Amino acid sequence: MFSIRHTPGVPYWRLSGLYFLFFVTVGIFLPYWPLYLQHIGMDARQIGILLAIVVVTKIFSAFFWGWVVDRTARRMQVIRGTALLTTVTFAAVLPAEGFTLLAIILFLFSFFWSAALPQIEAATLTHLGNTTYAYAGIRLWGSIGFILSVWSLGLVLDHISVARVPVLILISLLIAWAASMIVPPEAPEQHQAHTNGLVNTLAVREVMAFFGICFLMLASHGPYYTFYSIYLEDQGYSRSVTGGLWAVGVIAEVLVFLYMRQLLGRFSLKTLLLFSLCCAVARWLLIGFGADFMTLLLFAQILHAATFGLYHVVALHYVHRFFQGRLQGRGQALYSSVGFGAGLALGTFVSGYIWSGAGSSASFAAASGMAFLAVLIGRRWIIS
Repeated sequence: MFSIRHTPGVPYWRLSGLYFLFFVTVGIFLPYWPLYLQHIGMDARQIGILLAIVVVTKIFSAFFWGWVVDRTARRMQVIRGTALLTTVTFAAVLPAEGFTLLAIILFLFSFFWSAALPQIEAATLTHLGNTTYAYAGIRLWGSIGFILSVWSLGLVLDHISVARVPVLILISLLIAWAASMIVPPEAPEQHQAHTNGLVNTLAVREVMAFFGICFLMLASHGPYYTFYSIYLEDQGYSRSVTGGLWAVGVIAEVLVFLYMRQLLGRFSLKTLLLFSLCCAVARWLLIGFGADFMTLLLFAQILHAATFGLYHVVALHYVHRFFQGRLQGRGQALYSSVGFGAGLALGTFVSGYIWSGAGSSASFAAASGMAFLAVLIGRRWIIS
């Protein structure tokens, strides 16, 4: 099991605190923002489009901010500045009315918000240096923040109106920006002259296969991240139960983070990656066709340990392997852009139409199919 160790020069608690507060916001936004949109009269198609705007913006914005960081070597300044602008733009949601205005605001909000996480990841890995195995012990605090916010807010929303969600998101964004102000910049890296260029790195077959997998894996999460809370509510579950199921998934994720060093020492990255993809194939089928059985829903949420926790850590190790030196900021940004941007955007957008036309089960079945295609790519083209 991971034990907390203070590596010299690593601001463990300040980085952990930043992850914690960033994911408190995610824990409010991801499960409950769709419920808020439904509350103000948006239909499934409009909700799918609005959520797709948030993630599709990452396709170019995360890479743009990664390019800025690699050019200026001012990663923490970019994190702090974009965190402040994220807070300011989201504040415009409070008086906003109508689909078009919300779409514009969410585009601007996501343009700045997309900058943060890839660069927080890059800053953490740079601080850790040769001790990257300790990453999971810092990142788990983000999961803990998500658990506390999603579970507690689920309980609260059984007693107050979901109309309060935007205010809670705004408060959490403001606190996260304040936390970013106390994280020190990482030491400058020594860049090797022989580091491959970005185009040459992306032309490697294994790198292309890796990004194809990232795209499909996150696309498969589209109906889950967009409609899971609505899906459970339609099945008759209370908001406290909904929050609890979200939290169960992230608790399982935390347990994987705690044992990640042992898993990385025992299994190859390819084995762990393929296992996580296979779990995604099963998970979406369980959710889509097992909503009447709480036991199946609980098991599906436990699989979140593999479909996000294990997958994400393994993917970051691949990114750290493929992109060195001055390419690190753009490598992290590409990982975010391709998976959490383009992949999740496609999954979110398509799931809205499938949901409206063929129903929830068909949407999750399509998600399972995307994950299965990722398994085939991984088996064929990922080397180790």
